[in-house]
Amino acid sequence: MARGGINKAVVQAARMAILARGDNPSIDAVRIEMGNTGSKTTIHRYLKELDDEVAARQSEPQEQIDDELTGLVARLAQRLREQGQERIDQALEGFEQARKALESQLAEALQLQAQLTHQLQTQGATLASESAALHDTRALLQGEQTRNAGLSQALSDFELRLNDKDEQIRSLEEKHLHARDALEHYREAIKDQREQEQRRHEGQVQQIQMELRQAQQSAMVRQDEITQLNRDNERLLTENRGTVRELHLLQDQLKHSETRQAQAQEQIRRNEAEATLLQERLRVAVLESTSAKQAASEHLQANVELERRAASAEASLQALHQAVAKQAAPEPVPVPVPAPAQSEEP
Repeated sequence: MARGGINKAVVQAARMAILARGDNPSIDAVRIEMGNTGSKTTIHRYLKELDDEVAARQSEPQEQIDDELTGLVARLAQRLREQGQERIDQALEGFEQARKALESQLAEALQLQAQLTHQLQTQGATLASESAALHDTRALLQGEQTRNAGLSQALSDFELRLNDKDEQIRSLEEKHLHARDALEHYREAIKDQREQEQRRHEGQVQQIQMELRQAQQSAMVRQDEITQLNRDNERLLTENRGTVRELHLLQDQLKHSETRQAQAQEQIRRNEAEATLLQERLRVAVLESTSAKQAASEHLQANVELERRAASAEASLQALHQAVAKQAAPEPVPVPVPAPAQSEEP
């Protein structure tokens, strides 16, 4: 609240207050009492006037002094009320400023609380999302581990089957070579037999040709059986190629799974406590392995059947060789006995 200029009443009130305390109302003391306002010249002038009035009143009757004292006290009370109101106004203004500052701080605190609440909710949603992602990652890891175990088992089974197929193919190739060599020997023997029979037994050419045709028919039958064996061999080779392609595909899948497994090693170390869940998956893999072994056993039985057929064909070839050898043996030719010579009559 702005102060106005000093007047005589203000100076008089300050002088009375200093005198009430028992001090000397000097110019500096009065100026300090008024709050360091007003010029010393004006204060000196007002103090001089007040001193003159006091000296004049001392010469007047006692009633005039009482009236003047009463008026002075009333003016002093009015001044004190004005000063009190001024301090109250200043206090109210300070209180209003403090209240506004507190309200501003409260608004900022509420805004900060709202931001923290929103941030907490966002972090909660993020935590829930991360938890769900972790759960999905664990499920994916379990699936990959199960799939990797199944692929490893399947790869082992396919490698065993491939080795068995290779052995069967080598065995069939050897049998095919033996059968072809036997057929060549048979043809050479037939050719030699024909030449010998043609030179020695011109009269038995017709019979030999008939027997040769029969032998050729038997050879054609054996050739058909050998052709069938060749077809079976080609089919086994085709199956082997398919098995090799499947093996390569499984190897690629295994490499891919190993790569993904290497990337998931950190998650695996964290989720080792969940390894119990893989026991049931392992049992299922064992069942699948048993099924694969059963299929391999069926293939093995089929190969045994093929070997049995090849052995039967080989036995037939040997029987045919024996029959041809028997037919090629020279039969005894009857020697003609010369008739006795007749004597001529005279």
